[in-house]
Amino acid sequence: MVIGIPRERKIQEYRVALTPQAVSVLVQHGHKVYVEKGAGLGTGIADSAYKKAGAQIVRTEKELFSKAKLIVKVKEPLPEEYSLITENHIIFGYLHIAADKKLIQALKKSNCQAIAFETVELEDGSLPLLMPMSRIAGRLSVQVGVHFLQKSKGGKGVLLSGAAGVRNGKVTVIGGGVVGYNSVLSALGLGADVTVIDIKEEVLEFYYDRFEGNVKTLPSYPDVIEKELIESDLVVGAVLVTGAKAPKVISKKMISSMESGSLFVDVAIDQGGCSVTSKPTNHDNPVYNNNGVLHYCVTNMPSLVSKTSTYSLSNSILPYVLKVADGKIEEDSSLSKGINIDKGKLLINLD
Repeated sequence: MVIGIPRERKIQEYRVALTPQAVSVLVQHGHKVYVEKGAGLGTGIADSAYKKAGAQIVRTEKELFSKAKLIVKVKEPLPEEYSLITENHIIFGYLHIAADKKLIQALKKSNCQAIAFETVELEDGSLPLLMPMSRIAGRLSVQVGVHFLQKSKGGKGVLLSGAAGVRNGKVTVIGGGVVGYNSVLSALGLGADVTVIDIKEEVLEFYYDRFEGNVKTLPSYPDVIEKELIESDLVVGAVLVTGAKAPKVISKKMISSMESGSLFVDVAIDQGGCSVTSKPTNHDNPVYNNNGVLHYCVTNMPSLVSKTSTYSLSNSILPYVLKVADGKIEEDSSLSKGINIDKGKLLINLD
C-alpha cells in the first residue's frame, strides 16, 4: 500500500505520526511511503532521515494526498484539508469527531474510510492508541498547572508543594482513567494534596489501595464535585466516554464557586470538554478567564513535548498501521472498532 505522512497544520502542532524507524519497518514490509517536506522538523527529524529510511519526500500536501491511499496523521484534518480527501483514502489519526460536526460531514461527503486512534479498543476496554498521549497529557496537566498558577501568569500565586508552615496546594482530578492516573502521579510527586473523583466504585478502590490512602477518593455527585472545587487550586478534567462527547460534570455555578486565580485544565476538551464553561483553545492563546477561574483547554496538549510524544505515538501505532496497510483491518476486532466513518456512513454512537 502507498502510505502518506503529512506535515501537521494545527496551530503549534509539532508532532509527526511516524518516525523514520517506523517508516523503515513499513518499507521492509513492501509498502511505499511518502513524507511531506518538513513533516518531522518540529520533532527534530530531518527529511534526510526519512529518505535514509526508504521514504520519498514530496513538496506539498496536495501531492501527498494524490499519491497515497493510507494517510497517517496525528490530528484531525482541518477545513482547508477537506478537499484533499477522496473515496480512495483511508484516514488514520486522532479524529475526535464527536466534537466536530463539520469534520463528520466532510468525511462522510468524501466517502473515505476514517479510522480514529482514540476508538481502537481492546477486549478489556482499554484504548491502546489513545493511552500514550493520555499518559503524557495527564502529566502535562499538572506541569501546566504549576505554570499558570503563578501570579505573573494570572494565577493565584500558589506553589503546589507548599512550604514550611504553609498548606500544600490542592489538586482535584475528575475522572480516574489513564489521564487521571498520570495527573495524580505528577501532583503527588510535587507534594500536593490530591483528590480523585470518579463514578466507578472499583476505580476509587484502586486509587485507595494503590496510594495507601494518601489520595482522597470520592464518588461523582454534583454536590461532592462542587465542594471539592471550592477548596481546589488546580482542577483537572479527565472524563472520558470512548468515542462520545464528554459528559458535562462541571457547571458554571461550580466554576464560579472557586477562588479567583484557580486553574481548570480540561483534558477532555478534544471530546467537547467536561465543563459547560469549556471552549477549545490553542497554544497561541491557551487560557481564558471565566468567573475569575483560568481555563486551559488546548486540544493538542502533547505537542508541548513533541519529541517525547512523537516517539511514544509512533511506537504505539506502528503495529496497527501495518495491519491497515496489509489489508487486515477486519481480522482485528479492536482495529475494526476504530472505524468511525466508512463510505459515507457514521458507524459510532456519539452520544
